Amino acid sequence: MNVTVENLSACKKLVRVEVEAGKVDETLAAQSRLFQRKANLPGFRPGKVPPSMISRLYEKEIASEAQNRLISESLQEVLKEHKLELVTRPDVAEIQFGAGQPLHYAATVETAPQFELPEYKGLPAQIPVRTVTDADVEQALQALRERQVKHVTVDRPAQLGDMAVVNYEGTCEDKPIVQLAPTARGLTAQKNFWVEVGGTGFIPGFGEQLQTAKAGEKRTVTVDFPADFVTPQLAGKRGVYQVEVVEVKEKVLPALDEELAKSYGAADLTVLREGVRKDLENELVFARSRSIRNQVVGELLKRLQFDVPESTLEAETKRIVQDMVQNGAKKGVPKEAIEEQKDKILESASQAAKERVRSNFIFRKIAQREEIKVEREEVGRYVSYLAQSSQVPVDKLIKDIEKREGWGAIVDQVMNEKVVAFLESNAKIEEIQIAPAGAAPAAPAAPAPAAT
Repeated sequence: MNVTVENLSACKKLVRVEVEAGKVDETLAAQSRLFQRKANLPGFRPGKVPPSMISRLYEKEIASEAQNRLISESLQEVLKEHKLELVTRPDVAEIQFGAGQPLHYAATVETAPQFELPEYKGLPAQIPVRTVTDADVEQALQALRERQVKHVTVDRPAQLGDMAVVNYEGTCEDKPIVQLAPTARGLTAQKNFWVEVGGTGFIPGFGEQLQTAKAGEKRTVTVDFPADFVTPQLAGKRGVYQVEVVEVKEKVLPALDEELAKSYGAADLTVLREGVRKDLENELVFARSRSIRNQVVGELLKRLQFDVPESTLEAETKRIVQDMVQNGAKKGVPKEAIEEQKDKILESASQAAKERVRSNFIFRKIAQREEIKVEREEVGRYVSYLAQSSQVPVDKLIKDIEKREGWGAIVDQVMNEKVVAFLESNAKIEEIQIAPAGAAPAAPAAPAPAAT
């Protein structure tokens, strides 16, 4: 067999193969014998049909089977000899095949990148020394109170922290905002819209200008849209709003008492504090692990540069774009707004895909070297976790995975997690002393009361 391999790019090659005529005739004869054994023709016992009749009746089928077998076997031999790992099906062309002559064909193949792993044990990570303080616990308890806040209508001027219920209409460059930004209907006009007085959750500067306003009062509010504003047609421009204050509502927090503790499933306030502290400590452990993992993976990617297969990169970019669009839709972002941001979405997705694909190839090679394997039970646990986090029944998720033939991706995700855990366990960690933080960790989503 004669073979030439031409590099088209880092991960794409053109393989030209010639299989000698003797091997072609041998394979044709073998396929003919297979057809003869299986043939069931009237007047002949099974396996006793004359070879000449088999060749005449099944000439095209025999030739097709022989050709496919020769191409498959010879290409596998080439890939093994040249240590090439396919990432997509080969594109075979220029086939010349016939009895008594050599087989010629050309195959364009896309392969996994070839690279040498750098030292991946002892990757550095810096971790600040952090403990949960009493102030952290009190701040988390305050956040739990905020979750049960009530808003009571008051007959007084609006103060910082109040909620103002307003009707508004906005213009920009003396035109209704919707004329400049057709997708920004919510920025153009709203009725009974809640705005925090002094807050920045809406348009920066809007809430600040509602201080001292009373119900029934009308005001002109002028804002400067930030340069990176989510609606690009308005970025860097000035908006003018005619605002009518409908109501002023004061935030009323529940008392930090036994009733609050019981509302979160704790026997009393002491148990609630203990549960909050435990959850914050768990969050610190999780944050420490996440930071170490991010640092060691980032360091590994810095130490190893290589090109990735175009098809793999394109497929991963497409998946990330789909996820970004779906997440945007879940958050209520209009389709028009997503369409306006498509270039930024694609750019962000392309960069993320490149790092993810590179990481996957690196993790796979580390797993092979360290003999890290994925067990069936681990896949099952991961699927259960995915079902729970996405609030989808496990059976339905399994059907979806099977429908899109996604088990390979699931196994890869579990494998990647195990490799990253391996890198974390072998990291060289430097603990750094820091000044007391001004901000505490976020309050736990659901406090776990300590055991009584």
